[in-house]
Amino acid sequence: MVQLYECPYPRVSPQDKHSFAYVTLIKRWPTILPGVINTVSNVNHELHSQSSPEAQDKLTEGKAIISKISALKHDMGRNGQLVDIENDGQGNVDCYNRELATFTGDQRGWSHVNWLFAECYLYRRLRNFFALTKHWRDFDPFFPSKAETYKSSSAAIIHLAKALNTLVRRTDLSQDFEREGSALEIAFLEMVQADLWGNATDLSLLVDLKYEDLQKLQAVGAAAQAEQAKYILRNDLPKVWEYLKTVKDGRLDIVMDNAGFELYTDFILADFLISCTPFVKEVVFHGKAIPWFVSDVLPYDFTWAIDSLLDVSFFASASKPPKEGESEELKTLATRWKSHLSSGKFKLSVPLDTPLGDAQNEEIGGFWTTQYSYQDLPKVAPKLLEELQKSDLVLFKGDLNYRKLVGDAWWPTTTPFEEALGPLKGKITLLSLRTNKADTIAGLPEGVAERLNKEAPDWRTSGKYAVVSFCEKHES
Repeated sequence: MVQLYECPYPRVSPQDKHSFAYVTLIKRWPTILPGVINTVSNVNHELHSQSSPEAQDKLTEGKAIISKISALKHDMGRNGQLVDIENDGQGNVDCYNRELATFTGDQRGWSHVNWLFAECYLYRRLRNFFALTKHWRDFDPFFPSKAETYKSSSAAIIHLAKALNTLVRRTDLSQDFEREGSALEIAFLEMVQADLWGNATDLSLLVDLKYEDLQKLQAVGAAAQAEQAKYILRNDLPKVWEYLKTVKDGRLDIVMDNAGFELYTDFILADFLISCTPFVKEVVFHGKAIPWFVSDVLPYDFTWAIDSLLDVSFFASASKPPKEGESEELKTLATRWKSHLSSGKFKLSVPLDTPLGDAQNEEIGGFWTTQYSYQDLPKVAPKLLEELQKSDLVLFKGDLNYRKLVGDAWWPTTTPFEEALGPLKGKITLLSLRTNKADTIAGLPEGVAERLNKEAPDWRTSGKYAVVSFCEKHES
């Protein structure tokens, strides 16, 4: 087994009853798992009326999946032990089982286990229940909620489509971009902030988030962006802008987080950089190989998000459907994105038709659904690191990617972000856009954490605050 990075500070664990890990164990997962059961039950209900042998076989398998999920939920509630993942012929079984074998006694209990490991293990274990079947292998139990949340974001989607199409039509935007406060710089900051706060749409955290809060977090007007910038506790965007100005026809990689609206804002930023700036000519997107943390991007989600913009019926039933002419804005946007895919300006790191759980290219596409922190990436996934090093900038989206970058540890909040990256420091030029939804954090100025502990005690986990963290590659 590869010797993993030894973090100098303890990892987050539900043993701390004040931690978000504890809240997840006793509140979030007991909501998420029954949601999966309900989704499978809805399919089973339809199968009851079908008499074909195939339908009845699928129904039997569906009932078995529900039974397994119920047993898993029961084990969590009584601090049961994490058990080995059964070999299902797909990727990332051995890596979990090998590390699990090193846990002894209470370390295997749901209430004591390393929390980053436990959360990742849960979603791989859920995938196992489906992957071991004949009829449910291609089923994503989270897709209905992804689709509904995408539809509910129609107002913000239309607003951003109009904004970007207007920018693309301008011929003077990139002129004089080296001047401080140029139109291109202002547009860049707007687009990055839209992509940052798009992470507010995290389905695994919408259990307690009201619809009005979601709409507020997705506000994309200039005034809203200026207001939201006040909540960015570390803001390296000026450094990013200065760096980008040195890049010509470069490559951007985006390690994606959520499907739906956040993926849409990823596309918006990528298209802006390709169509409106001289900095980027190619964007490579990295998604997940299995249904992951409820709302993360799968290969199917990637193309479906674009195709839905061309389907006039999809947003017709939204609370704010497109008005006359607005569907054309969405069509213009989606047509351009399809052109980017055809020309290679947009690329998915794996083939677009990659099936769930495919293990053909496990290190490139499958690494993102392992339990490993990105501090361990140089040792456990050297081929992936080699691929990322071809990029001029690697953008890590969202809370889980941030947790993995810093090992989900209790770093002192003023620890330099670069130090918290451990062995990944300086290997690639990276940017992390993260809205704060978990306890770990590093790189804050002196006094910020102390102030917020008094003013907004839930600042680490509420999703109302964010950090934008940048680290440049070191020349070897």
